[in-house]
Amino acid sequence: MLNAIEGGLLIEERRRRICEFLRAEGRVTVEALATRFGTSQVTVRADLSALEAAGALVRTHGGALLRQEDDEPLDVKKLKHHAEKVRIAQAAVALIRDGETIILDSGTTTAEIARALRKAELNSINVITNALNVAALLMDVASVRLIVPGGILRRESNSLSGPMAEAALDYLQADRLYLGADGLDPEIGVMTPHLQEAELNAKMIRIARQVVVVADSSKLVRRNISLIAKVEQIQLLITDRGAPAAAVDELRQRGVEVRLV
Repeated sequence: MLNAIEGGLLIEERRRRICEFLRAEGRVTVEALATRFGTSQVTVRADLSALEAAGALVRTHGGALLRQEDDEPLDVKKLKHHAEKVRIAQAAVALIRDGETIILDSGTTTAEIARALRKAELNSINVITNALNVAALLMDVASVRLIVPGGILRRESNSLSGPMAEAALDYLQADRLYLGADGLDPEIGVMTPHLQEAELNAKMIRIARQVVVVADSSKLVRRNISLIAKVEQIQLLITDRGAPAAAVDELRQRGVEVRLV
């Protein structure tokens, strides 16, 4: 239940916690949120209106319900499991060495990797990305040589894909691919609901020496329509300590190194 007062939070953090409460409770009330955060009901209503506009929830009389949709906007996804994604990103950046070429797939976890790269002590690396939000985070980083293949924009994920993007990768090679995941089944592999993005990801895998899946624990044991990579194509998974033990054991038995952060 919502019973502790948490005042003085930044707007984004407060809204992130509202989303966390919704996932835990299924519904929230304006009165309970105002009490918890030590703020006015007017402020809470503004938060709920902003989150509804972003697609995170459905407003009701006196509160809100959790939105039940698979294809959520990126602005909603980045609010979920944020602390876990930050830890995953830090572990991912720790692998990077000067002179390497890396690929950053689209997604909220790879966006956190880009944020971490802004603070990394590196002299020069090459970053290939099909994600416009990732490119925007890295475009002013002096140590990063940025390569963005063309393609057709999918606004929900800020990503470029399609034949033009795939053709651009024909002339590139990479040391490491950081691959996001909508779902990772330990018996099948990495999956996504988006066919065109799956095809581009498959091309990324072919040009990378190492495939590193970066996914919070909510993505494990989840299946989807399009297969991106079989388990045998993954060298490393970086996930959080909430990952199901059985799934972690299965992946390790099948040759995947799993790092829990």
